[in-house]
Amino acid sequence: MGTFDYVIVGAGSAGCILANRLSEDPNVKVCLLEAGGYDWNPFIHIPAGFMKTFYDASVNWKYEMEEGDWTGGRRIFAPRGKTLGGSSSINGHVYNRGQRFDFDTWAQFGNRGWGYADVLPYFRRTEKRIGDGDDTYRGRDGAVTVTDLEWRHPLCEAFIEGCVQNGIPRNPDYNGAKQEGVSYVQRTIKNGRRVSTAGAYLRPAMKRPNLQVIMKAHATGIVIEEGRATGIRFRHGGAKGQDKKVMAGREVILSGGTYNSPQLLQLSGIGPGEVLQSQGIEVRHALQGVGENLRDHYAPRLVARVKNSSTINEKTRGLSLAWEVAKWATRRKGLLTLNPTLVYCFWHSGEAADTSDIQMTFTPASYNEGVQGQLEPHPGMTVAAWQQRPESKGYVRIRSSSPFEQPTIQPNYLAEEHDRRVLLAGLKLARKLLASDPLKPYYDKESVPGPDVQTDDELLAVAQRYGTTTFHPMGTCKMGPATDPLAVVDDQLRVRGIDSLRVIDASVMPTMLSANLNAATMMIGEKGADLVRGKDQLPSADV
Repeated sequence: MGTFDYVIVGAGSAGCILANRLSEDPNVKVCLLEAGGYDWNPFIHIPAGFMKTFYDASVNWKYEMEEGDWTGGRRIFAPRGKTLGGSSSINGHVYNRGQRFDFDTWAQFGNRGWGYADVLPYFRRTEKRIGDGDDTYRGRDGAVTVTDLEWRHPLCEAFIEGCVQNGIPRNPDYNGAKQEGVSYVQRTIKNGRRVSTAGAYLRPAMKRPNLQVIMKAHATGIVIEEGRATGIRFRHGGAKGQDKKVMAGREVILSGGTYNSPQLLQLSGIGPGEVLQSQGIEVRHALQGVGENLRDHYAPRLVARVKNSSTINEKTRGLSLAWEVAKWATRRKGLLTLNPTLVYCFWHSGEAADTSDIQMTFTPASYNEGVQGQLEPHPGMTVAAWQQRPESKGYVRIRSSSPFEQPTIQPNYLAEEHDRRVLLAGLKLARKLLASDPLKPYYDKESVPGPDVQTDDELLAVAQRYGTTTFHPMGTCKMGPATDPLAVVDDQLRVRGIDSLRVIDASVMPTMLSANLNAATMMIGEKGADLVRGKDQLPSADV
């Protein structure tokens, strides 16, 4: 397939940005490999279409996690995008950066240039903020449009007022100076349509003659010659397709995400020796941290029946749904422009003194048993609660030497006692807010977990039975200094011990953010592009 300067694996949230930025130089040739197909599925572009892409194998890897001690023997579903834009094409649209504390922690762990003041300019570079916000923190000229939710519902208003009455202030901009408080969600939706990195970054770049995008290209291994990454082997056209190879004169960049990047490294003989040997793979470079340090947000949901008000549940059936489809088709308005979460709340569990450590979401809709999927037939509302910075860590490991077999994903949710304590505090606060005075006219009864569940042990049992991923996996190619035995990449995102190989995606995050991860993954893509190009980093923000 020829030789390029840069070969990028994965056209996801970071990969699309890298393809755009690296191909800005007309003197370099860039190749982008994507295992999925084009983002032509219409449900990708309709915001509420996430309900369809959630289980659609044509655009979704449809991974499953391993059973865990704190998941009640369940294998939790783990969707990941398999199309242009990656998970930015199937996610819940939420734009949430995290707290200053999160990034300063990265820097304190020895990652130079990754403190809050260092990364804020790259957040601003990605963003085209429409609406209020202090320009010290917000970007106005970036590629990704970020808008406020304009749709209003009496249940949302009542929930927000209930938060205020319980001492949680309104926050006009949780992506600004301070995160804690309650507000309507900010999202990557423009004129009633999804904004993915495929649309914002890759489409404009695909017009350049020096960028080649190869679809249905499933990477099967990294070509390594004398300790240097020189190309990628891939199967073109799916598992039964043709084996091909593309070479990289300068660098190979992995942007497959938290599950796929460590999988490809391990398949290529880079990773923990015992893991590779157990699957019959020659150890090319022993790197203990590859696939380790997996973290994710784990969220049980509280569900209540609603009275005296309609909810999204009933509005998405029959003639009501037909009317909503017509509104979206003609005016890009109505329920189909909504994302799954409408209100965000960040607050304290009592376990952390200085920063919020609980994240809650509210929506005037409910799913069967509180698990995201099919809406209930009767009026309902939902509050999800999770710990923002979990300490429990899991892993991603290959099951075999086949690149087409899904990896083993074990998040080890709630393994650490601290995580259980914070989650309990979150569930108790969520229950308190659902029963607040402003919601009383609409609150019929709690259906999940139900009024009989009262003790800490009973609440933890509910978390064990009903909790699920919030789709925020990170950390499996951890960034860190040479003194960290589990560090996979350095603070330039270069894989330790292999020349001309980088990982640039959410897997490099050393610790979990107090946030959904798409915003930070885009920031990593922008900052990583400058690192690859050897450009001076943007000046640190004065904040």
